[in-house]
Amino acid sequence: MAGDGLDRGPVDQGRRSLLRGRPTAVPAPIHPPWSHPDYFAALCTRCGACAAACPEAILRPGDGGYPEVDFGRGECSFCGACADACSEPIFDRTAPPWALRPTVAPSCLAVQRVVCRSCQDACPEGAIRFQPASGGAAQPRIDEAACTGCGACVAACPAGAVTLTHRTGTRQTGSPAHAD
Repeated sequence: MAGDGLDRGPVDQGRRSLLRGRPTAVPAPIHPPWSHPDYFAALCTRCGACAAACPEAILRPGDGGYPEVDFGRGECSFCGACADACSEPIFDRTAPPWALRPTVAPSCLAVQRVVCRSCQDACPEGAIRFQPASGGAAQPRIDEAACTGCGACVAACPAGAVTLTHRTGTRQTGSPAHAD
C-alpha cells in the first residue's frame, strides 16, 4: 500500500497505461555505448561493473537489472570505462558508440516562443543551432552529422523537452527525430 514505508521502486508507466486501457509507446532503453543490441541481453550478467566504472554516473539499473543510460544525470564522455570494466564480450569498440538522435518535443521553451538556448549552450559538438522561424521565434535545428548522441542537451533542457532515441536504419531501431 502507498504510505506503508516500503520502497516499491520506479513505477512502470507503460504497464500502468496498459492496465488502464491507454497503452503508450515505451521508448527502447539506451544501454551503455558500444554495447551490441543483438546479444546484449543474452550476455549481460547485470553485475553492475559498468555502472560502477562510469565516471559520469549516468548508468543505472533498468528493466530486469540491465544497465541503462540516464541522460537526466548528465552526458556520456565516451571514455570507455564501462566497456573496460565488463568481463563479458558485450562491447564492440570498433563500431560507433551508439546510433542515437535527439528529439525536441513541442514543450521546448523555444518552440513555445520563450527565449531559451540551454541545449545549444550545453552541446560540446555545436550540433544544435537556433534559426529564426516565422513569427520571429528562433527554433532548434539539429545537425545530425555533428551530433554524437552524448546527451549533454538532455540534462540541460529546463523543460525536459529533449530526449535521445535510437536512429532508424542502423543497427539499433527507434523513432524518428525532429531535425534538419
